[in-house]
Amino acid sequence: MSNKITGEGPTPIRKEIVDGLIAKMGIQDFAKATIREVKQVAAMAEKESGVEFIKMEMGIPGLPAAKVGVDAQIKALQDGIAHSYPDIQGYPELKRQASRFVKAFIGVDVAPEGCVPVTGSMQGTFASFLTCSQADKKKDTVLFIDPGFPVQKMQLQVQGVKYETFDVYDFRGEKLRGKLESYLKNDNICAIVYSNPNNPSWVCLTENELQTIGELATKYNCIIMEDLAYFAMDFRQDLSIPFEPPYQPTVARYTDNYMLLISGSKAFSYAGERIGVVCISDKLFHRHYDDLAARYEGLPFGLVFSTRMLYALSSGTSHSAQYALAEMFRAACDGEYHFRDEVKVYGERARKLKDIFCKHGFYVVYDKDGDQPVADGFYFTIGYPGMTSGQLARELMYYGVSAICLVTTGSHQEGLRVCTSFIGDHQYEQLEERMKIFEENN
Repeated sequence: MSNKITGEGPTPIRKEIVDGLIAKMGIQDFAKATIREVKQVAAMAEKESGVEFIKMEMGIPGLPAAKVGVDAQIKALQDGIAHSYPDIQGYPELKRQASRFVKAFIGVDVAPEGCVPVTGSMQGTFASFLTCSQADKKKDTVLFIDPGFPVQKMQLQVQGVKYETFDVYDFRGEKLRGKLESYLKNDNICAIVYSNPNNPSWVCLTENELQTIGELATKYNCIIMEDLAYFAMDFRQDLSIPFEPPYQPTVARYTDNYMLLISGSKAFSYAGERIGVVCISDKLFHRHYDDLAARYEGLPFGLVFSTRMLYALSSGTSHSAQYALAEMFRAACDGEYHFRDEVKVYGERARKLKDIFCKHGFYVVYDKDGDQPVADGFYFTIGYPGMTSGQLARELMYYGVSAICLVTTGSHQEGLRVCTSFIGDHQYEQLEERMKIFEENN
């Protein structure tokens, strides 16, 4: 078996090593390989070949956890908090500081009672899906504005809840309204889900697009689940000054039917402690739905979310981690902790990586927000002329580069998601050398 691919030259890792590992794992279509499957192939190929991989498949924070949070959590543990169950509604100071944080960096008012701690946004979406899908029996389907986080669809699969999805690539700007209404007019959509900035494409919905989504949510009486996992990480503008515009863009300016999911994982690099908050609008929190009332003793939406869904799932959220997040929110609001300064490195990495890829014949797949180039951040997307997602992902493995295919995220575009979180300074030179050979071979 030759170690050559489409061109004439050898590749940094022998083709038969990668192909053999993919076959051994039983992956029939590499385009559909999961993140962890790609990670496993890369780890085994690295070990077998002795060639260091440039790992771009996993969306894990690559920075130290925020010290202000770590110190607060340690103190809470030393003070004995671990012996005590947390309140199902959340640590009162975290609720108060979450409300302040939303005001300071999003510019909207959400009462502390509507800011509910969750065991990471993963649990937040799970409980939100449960609550939204049970609120009105007629509305039994969730709509994803894709591409998106694949595990959210798995959550609905686990729950037995139906979903619809479309790729936003061809429906930016004014086209978004018609596309959304084509689903909403059927009166079966209970919730619309998207991330902003977006995982995996890093597109950021514009104010006009958010206004469209908000207006339609009100018109068709559905709930917006706005996943802010990459909070304020659109580095094209300075969103770092508390209580001063510009603010993190949000649908919350255009509808009362919203749930904001704010995670500690990326903006604060606090992924290991599984902590976040779901911020439910004041009106939605107190809203009574007949079907929820019949099932849960007359409780309003917000209390069903906390005292039924979250209570059943985990009886609350790690007590000490709530102290950590409360202090990170407080310090950010008081201007003592500049969280965006710590994560700006992701944008710098993305810019350097894009430059290398584009220099050697690649292109950015999701490249624009309206008339603006997409921001540099935690993720970006690449394609290569004449190659499908699966072909490109597999070929890059021969060059010691691992990334996931966009098809796994609900995208209909041919290309890959690249994550910047694990890139070391020495790897830019490696990537430059390897992509030079890639270009010569292709």
